[in-house]
Amino acid sequence: MSAPAPSTLAIVDAEPLPRQEEVLTDAALAFVAELHRQFTPRRNELLARRGERRAEIARTSTLDFLPETAAVRADDSWKVAPAPAALNDRRVEITGPTDRKMTINALNSGAKVWLADFEDASAPTWENVVLGQLNLTDTYERRIDFTDPKSGKSYALKSADELATVVMRPRGWHLEERHLQLDGVSVPGALVDFGLYFFHNAQRLIDLGKGPYFYLPKTESHLEARLWNDIFVFAQDYVGIPQGTVRATVLIETITAAYEMEEILYELRDHAAGLNAGRWDYLFSIVKNFRDGGAKFVLPDRNAVTMTAPFMRAYTELLVRTCHKRGAHAIGGMAAFIPSRRDAEVNKVAFEKVKADKDREANDGFDGSWVAHPDLVPIALASFDAVLGEKPNQKDRLREDVSVAPGDLIAIDSLDASPTYDGLRNAVAVGIRYIEAWLRGLGAVAIFNLMEDAATAEISRSQIWQWINADVVFENGEHATADLARKVAAEELAAIREEIGEETFSAGKWQQAHDLLLQVSLDQDYADFLTLPAYEQLR
Repeated sequence: MSAPAPSTLAIVDAEPLPRQEEVLTDAALAFVAELHRQFTPRRNELLARRGERRAEIARTSTLDFLPETAAVRADDSWKVAPAPAALNDRRVEITGPTDRKMTINALNSGAKVWLADFEDASAPTWENVVLGQLNLTDTYERRIDFTDPKSGKSYALKSADELATVVMRPRGWHLEERHLQLDGVSVPGALVDFGLYFFHNAQRLIDLGKGPYFYLPKTESHLEARLWNDIFVFAQDYVGIPQGTVRATVLIETITAAYEMEEILYELRDHAAGLNAGRWDYLFSIVKNFRDGGAKFVLPDRNAVTMTAPFMRAYTELLVRTCHKRGAHAIGGMAAFIPSRRDAEVNKVAFEKVKADKDREANDGFDGSWVAHPDLVPIALASFDAVLGEKPNQKDRLREDVSVAPGDLIAIDSLDASPTYDGLRNAVAVGIRYIEAWLRGLGAVAIFNLMEDAATAEISRSQIWQWINADVVFENGEHATADLARKVAAEELAAIREEIGEETFSAGKWQQAHDLLLQVSLDQDYADFLTLPAYEQLR
């Protein structure tokens, strides 16, 4: 008797979308189903391991480089695969979601790379998940354009040699895609995003002289990097392209990954392109992991934690040294400022800060950096041009002067700053505004002249939680309490209602956002990710 045919993926509780049949083909869904069968069990084990490691940190309040992988760190002979031509010069990268207008603007921006984001800058509505894929395929087929229905302005791609190289970011391992299920079990969002993109576009990209390039978010260990590497090997064989065609840049945006940078590059060495320093998620990860650690782990206001803070400096210096030792690109952090069309003085001050930040990164040895808005591309470009000149990168700067001890990465109390009442108010204000937009399907949101994404909301709610649980006393004498957070949130909600008017307020999801922020900020049982309860409310 022949074996039964394997189950197929079911599309569950999803309204049909225009042209979805071009993305959700039988062959593409069969590939995603096979990824799910092969790799979801290991993904589940690794998520459980995260919990075990977090419990260990709660007991010890410390982290160290891994003794069991000391040989990998000590072996100077291994390097990552050489960068493909399309990823050799990455001096400016722009980030953003994959809606049609953003896709065209990012590709045309003058940046070397566009991080096409299905993760923190994209709320994972079914529409965003499927149509984002369609927009990328349309890009490679040069059949993408956009006319703004409000302004009537039209957008179209420049010539191919002027376009940014696409590096796509799938969702993190913790998120499910509830609309795609196999035998009643949801497929991990990471496998859906990666699988659909890779299946449809790997060969297309090779034909264009590029390849399937990825950013890997929220990695917490080298074992998670190993899982991704095995997925790449399987996927390349499945569609019949050469091994090593895939390239992955890993975001070092968790505190545990900062202790395993070399091991992460080693696991991905045939497919690794570099590491990136992601700031807000990194701070969120510190709060999450060391939330029981007492006063010495209490972070001040997020805007007081600059990249020159000693523990942040240790992290970025170690990242550059690690990458260059292994032949990988080191990519710096985000300049999130959104230029104002009305306030030239605000722009002047902000542009000077962006320039100083990018000058520092270029001089520290980074090979490139991130911006959130096309207007910032020339500023970042100038900083890196001044250091690189005609060279595509500075991987020859080995930074052997850098020496980082394990304790340096978690020396939070080396920063001379304290939480403030204004910091609490800002965390509440930004948190409500961001979550409200996310619940409406927007993942990248301009708030107070900064482009905010899900990492913003995570650090906001984490700081509220941490300050309350550490019984922080603000400079005005008030204690951080749940009642104070509720009072500030009520005032903020009332201010928003006044600012936008009753009709717009009622049409939005403001009360829902307010309630969700307080839920994840005040619950004693700290939610691993804000986006998990938020996804339950995303319709």
